[in-house]
Formats: sequence, structure tokens, C-alpha cells
Amino acid sequence: MSRECLYTGKRVSFGNQIARRGKAKYLGGVGRKITGITRRKFKPNIQKVHAIVDGKITRIRVSTKAIKMGLVQKRLKRNYKPAEKKAS
Repeated sequence: MSRECLYTGKRVSFGNQIARRGKAKYLGGVGRKITGITRRKFKPNIQKVHAIVDGKITRIRVSTKAIKMGLVQKRLKRNYKPAEKKAS
């Protein structure tokens, strides 16, 4: 299963992590220099939730943004109470 939201389509994106050294010019230095560039991943906040999809309760992977926006209709809580034991 990929790390992708069912509703918003958010997925892992890629970028660069830039390492710099030196002092900025406006602080009196000669400027910041790039010493290394490394690939990195930006991972979305994906959660597994029990939700109602097409009238059935299924476990899906959705982003927290979709949950906050109200796109996910969560299942109802169980109303289970254990039977009381009779005292003899």
C-alpha cells in the first residue's frame, strides 16, 4: 500500500536538503556557501481510520487534513455493555 490519501490525493513528495556554512552578508560576513545537497522526502500525515465508504465500514488511509475538513465519515461507536452477573 502506498502512502497516499484516499480523498485529497496527498502522497510523498521529494525535495532537496541544502547544507550551508558561513555568515550572512547583512551580519558582516562574506556570505553563506552551499556545502552539500541531499535528496529528502516530505511525508504526509497519513492515518488509518475505520470509515464508512459506499455504505460499508472499511479501514482506509487518509490524511489528517481530510479528517479535519470533514471529508471522512467515521463509523459509529459500539454500544456494547457486558451482561451483569447475578448474585446468588
